[in-house]
Amino acid sequence: MKSLFLKKQWREAGLALPFCLFCFLPVHAQKQWTLEDCISYAMQNNISLKKQQIQKKSAAEDVKQSKAALLPSLSGSTNQSVGYRPWQDAGITTVTNGQVNAKVDKIYYNGSYGLNASWTVWNGNRNTNTIRLNELTEQQAELSTEETANSIQEKIAQLYVQILYMTEAIKVNEQSLETSQKNEARGKEMVEVGKMSKADLAQLSAQRASDEYSVVESKSQLATYKLQLKQLLELTGEEEFMVSIPSTTDEMALREIPSLQNVYEQALISRPEIENSRLAIKSSELNIAIAKAGRLPSLNMTSGIGTNTNSLSSLGWGTQMKSNFDASAGVSMSIPLFDNRQAKTNIAKARLQQEQAMLDLQDKQKQLYQTIEGYWLDAQTNQQKFRTALTTIESEQQSYNLLQEQFQLGLKNIVELMTGKDRLLSAQQNGLQSKYMAILNIQMLRFYAGALLSKK
Repeated sequence: MKSLFLKKQWREAGLALPFCLFCFLPVHAQKQWTLEDCISYAMQNNISLKKQQIQKKSAAEDVKQSKAALLPSLSGSTNQSVGYRPWQDAGITTVTNGQVNAKVDKIYYNGSYGLNASWTVWNGNRNTNTIRLNELTEQQAELSTEETANSIQEKIAQLYVQILYMTEAIKVNEQSLETSQKNEARGKEMVEVGKMSKADLAQLSAQRASDEYSVVESKSQLATYKLQLKQLLELTGEEEFMVSIPSTTDEMALREIPSLQNVYEQALISRPEIENSRLAIKSSELNIAIAKAGRLPSLNMTSGIGTNTNSLSSLGWGTQMKSNFDASAGVSMSIPLFDNRQAKTNIAKARLQQEQAMLDLQDKQKQLYQTIEGYWLDAQTNQQKFRTALTTIESEQQSYNLLQEQFQLGLKNIVELMTGKDRLLSAQQNGLQSKYMAILNIQMLRFYAGALLSKK
């Protein structure tokens, strides 16, 4: 049994995917995972999403830092040094009790202490524009986190539907195998009474073996999809992963298909990748303003206080600290005159970045429409296919039942029986594929429109 091949790459989406097609079964000892369970668990544990959330936190720290840059900066400094003058021959002379004492210090100590403050009063609004730019970057990081989260959700939904499809496909294959086993058993009886050749019996046995292989293959594919889903959920362990299987999905495949234009208009409002592109254009405008600030003068205020001491002085440490105390304040202005074309180049590149951002938005909008249009066309096609398949399956089932009866009576040969069985199996496979493709595309259209989905 071939697996269900999804024709579209799953696009990033904006909100959680509460797909209506997955409902709870009666609770057993082992947990049965619904799609909502899978998404909720992945949003808490997926490593890729956690990494993206760290980037969002980093962007928030950049905003805080740029706001703090508006305040004055204050720094303290001290320096302690030792000096040596080997040829020093004059020093300090003191008189104590009528006795003259001369002291020559070849090793001496210096100490300096200071506090310095600076404040950028104006720099062409570069600092305020940097704050706004970092705030936009933080919003874009949040939107990127939503895109990552929705990409994970859509991948989970894809695998979940594949699991549902393969679960039902296994049942079809098992039913086909059961029929082949009955045909083989009947063939053996007919060989014993001389109504069938051993060559025809060999064909029945080959058909039974082929159906056994199909069951094994479909179970292997189901296990692979479950493994991939567990990996997205960051689940480990050898416990079997069970999903909640709905009792019926035919009505979901035949429900009304949303309007293409309405879905697109809603998606333009809600999709995070579109909003992210719009913010990129705003960011490019701020980058142009910041680049233009390179041509403007900047005004800074500075102030400082300091003092120093020296062991060669006859004054005490405290006296030196007081007498050497110094305070200063000043204003400085920097006017760019010639910067080797740096400002002009920065402005030109910022404008090119703005053009690129506008083109990116147009490209995202075009891709969004193409994706939605693809879902809409596939929903229409597969819904029609499924309606046709329902009739075809019923007709082929009746035809095969009649062939079986005629075969057992010896009225039909082995070739006719196997041909009928192949037609029935093909109809069932086509029905399953068109049904789940219709469900997926309808649900994705509703999801892109931002609708809250019910379980009905």
